Amino acid sequence: MDAQTVLRVAARALARHGLVHAYGHVSMRLDSERFLVCAARPMALIGLGDDGTVVPVTGALPDGVLGEVKIHQQIYALRPDVNAVARTMPPALMTLGTARLTPLPRHGFGAYFGRGVPLWDDPQLLRDDTAAKALAETLGDEPAVVMRGNGTVVAADSLMKAVVLTWYLEDAARLELAILSAGLAQESAILTDAECSRRATSAGQIFERMWDYLTAGDPER
Repeated sequence: MDAQTVLRVAARALARHGLVHAYGHVSMRLDSERFLVCAARPMALIGLGDDGTVVPVTGALPDGVLGEVKIHQQIYALRPDVNAVARTMPPALMTLGTARLTPLPRHGFGAYFGRGVPLWDDPQLLRDDTAAKALAETLGDEPAVVMRGNGTVVAADSLMKAVVLTWYLEDAARLELAILSAGLAQESAILTDAECSRRATSAGQIFERMWDYLTAGDPER
């Protein structure tokens, strides 16, 4: 698949599995100076002809590109290892974020965030360079940041991984909410650094298999 097709498939996968609704966007790096962001419409409604827009890593956003795409710009500028960014609103993660909580590494999928998920403690939209850069700095070297009452941003070295890690993070949030609701926070084990390091593997086509699951049924797959 070419870049435009992969971007459309990724956007629809996030929507199909309830990780976004009317709002959210996904992008992939093209080179050191440019990236491709999905069409500025609900990702579930992105059709076969809805190409994304090429955006510069530095400089003004092109006409028609959503203001929060500045977040993508700042992450790509600060993180040369990042080749894809997903800005989503997963429901369980939204709930945790409103309480200023982020998921702890309690199970296999949570292990991919074993060093902890930082919290951006501001519910406002980020549509200026200063705020977007501050969020990118809060993300630091981690794969994700939770935005209080405003979803999450996931960064990865490929678009496939960004989509899969978004699903993993939401599953970790689902588990965290269930444990807290059941009053089992003290009894539930938290994975050690060594356990996280061993479990958070990419071997055995871990990411590829989840990508196949999340994109199954897409008209361009």
